[in-house]
Amino acid sequence: MGSAQSRAELRSAGRGRSPREKDTEMASFDVVSELNLMEVENAFNQARKEILQRFDFKGTSTDLERDKDGNVVVKAGSEGRAEAALQVLMEKLAKRGVPLEGLDPQKVEPAAGGTVRQLVRLKRGLKQEDAKKIVALVKESGMKVQAAIQGEAVRITGKKKDDLQACIQAIRAAGLGIPLQFQNFRE
Repeated sequence: MGSAQSRAELRSAGRGRSPREKDTEMASFDVVSELNLMEVENAFNQARKEILQRFDFKGTSTDLERDKDGNVVVKAGSEGRAEAALQVLMEKLAKRGVPLEGLDPQKVEPAAGGTVRQLVRLKRGLKQEDAKKIVALVKESGMKVQAAIQGEAVRITGKKKDDLQACIQAIRAAGLGIPLQFQNFRE
């Protein structure tokens, strides 16, 4: 009786499965859209420091701030200085590996005292319409995988790991204009 019990324990631990059990297993991964907020914060601080130190920004009242939602607000004396400050921020983000698709710069607006301000929203989470695009892309590809929207993620499942790898490549190649990460790869 002890040996029958140990065989059942081995099967439940993932070892000793019959070939039929292995065929029904599905490998999966999740497609998500997240920014590394620590890297965003580090890049923000570096850009702010550079703007305060650079000669071409002296006396222009150019600065970067964070709003209550964590977005970046560029403040400057002119539209040209605001664009230059945004460029500095984007360079720092790129150097820290933050995908620039995760930024949504808004229009430059006039502010008090003859200055201008520009809100740069940080895209967080996979929006419903983007998730639907990913699902449609997977279905059109003809690969032997399934895609399902699960909140702010899309779960891709398939029998073969190679199919999942091909699906990742197809999603990356589609260039959807949003930062995508592939997480929770399970076999």
